[in-house]
Order: sequence, then structure tokens, then C-alpha cells
Amino acid sequence: MPHSSQLLDEVESLQNILVSHATNGPAYEGDYGSLRASLLARPEYAALAPKFVRTCRDLSQFWQFIKQKFPTYAERRAYLWNEFRPLLERIEQGASSPADHVVTAAIEKFDAEYLQTAWRKALERRQADPEGAITMARTLLETTCKHILDELEIVYGDSPELPELYRLTSKALNLAPSQHTEGVFKQILGGCQSVVEGLGALRNRLSDAHGTGKRAARPASRHAELAVNLSGALALYLLATFDARSAETE
Repeated sequence: MPHSSQLLDEVESLQNILVSHATNGPAYEGDYGSLRASLLARPEYAALAPKFVRTCRDLSQFWQFIKQKFPTYAERRAYLWNEFRPLLERIEQGASSPADHVVTAAIEKFDAEYLQTAWRKALERRQADPEGAITMARTLLETTCKHILDELEIVYGDSPELPELYRLTSKALNLAPSQHTEGVFKQILGGCQSVVEGLGALRNRLSDAHGTGKRAARPASRHAELAVNLSGALALYLLATFDARSAETE
């Protein structure tokens, strides 16, 4: 896999090829195919690729798309530059935050495919699909709680809300504020509970989980980053606590 600097060069070349093709410049069919394949082989970036890159396998397909979308060269250039901007900015910033790898390692340790899938989708959607990322952030926490409760053989019903799932899980792991007397611990654990409730509210207000009206708030990538980072940190905390608890009982 290419390093980020090489990938940045490749994506800029891909953008330039498409701009050239859309404005009657020279065509580079082979270059487009190889650059497209390189980008789509990296899932952490492929989700940010413009939709037409993911769907147009060659330049002839791209031409059929772009010629009908905008009549002028200026409009096509502006559109292509704007569509590539989120991907280019993400590559320049780096694909992940420092916590991403820590949470990923913790989740992989439990060999639970459904946990890994929820976390991977949350990471992939942060920039390109903020609404979907917020939904997956909630799903990650729900799935983590259910995984732990299942392992502990604790019944949680058919369709409990996230706050209830977290309440059962935190109590089972001795993480409920009411189970501690030290003020600072009660404050921190109460904060975790508030985060869970906030994620549920954020998901209901901003995610794609419910139908929205014309004037509904739309989440930005920073909202998705916050939701995913918070859910990842809490999932890591719950899994680490469960792991420590299991080690003590062996």
C-alpha cells in the first residue's frame, strides 16, 4: 500500500485526469484504471472517494456521467474539485486519529466480527457520510454492551434502548456511579452515563436512523468525529474492564 504522500500524489493525479477528460483535454485511460484501483483498495479512504469514481470503471463511463451533469467546462472543474476535496483533506490529515488503532486492537482481541464491522463502518463514514457514522457509533456501543451482557449471561430483553443497555452493562462491571462512594469516581462514571445518553440523543437528532423534514439539522464531519471518538473510547473502556474482570475470575 502506498504511504500517504504517495497516495496524495495518486489522488491528485486521478483528479487531474478527470478534469482533463471533462474539459476536452488529453485522456489517460490506463492511468485512470490503475489509480482508481489503488484508491479503492484502501477502505479507510475508498469511502471518501467521489461516487462517480466508485461507479465509473473507465473514462468512457465517466464521460457519459459528466457531460450530462454540467454543460460548461468551468462548472465541471468546480464540481470535480469540490467532490475530491474531502478525500484530499483526509489524506493530508492522516487516515485516523491516534485512538483509532487502540480501539481497533481492543475490538479485534475479542474476535467478535459484529463488533469489528460496526467500528470499521463508523471509521469509514466519518468524513463521507456523517449521518451514517453517527448511526454506527451508536450501533458500536449497543453491540459492545450486548456482547458483554451475553458473555455474562445477563438477560436484556428484545429491544432495549442504549441507555438501558449501558445501565445493565455498567452495573455488571461495577461501573455504575451508585456503586462507588469516592466523589471523583462517581463524577467520571456519571459523565460516561451522560455521554451514552448524549450519543443516543445525537443519533436521534442528526443521524440517518429516522426520517427528517426539509429543515432538519444536518451533521457535519466534526459531529461524526465526536460521536465516533466518544463511542470508541467508551467501547474500549467497557471491553478493557470486562477483560480485567474475566482475568480476575480465572
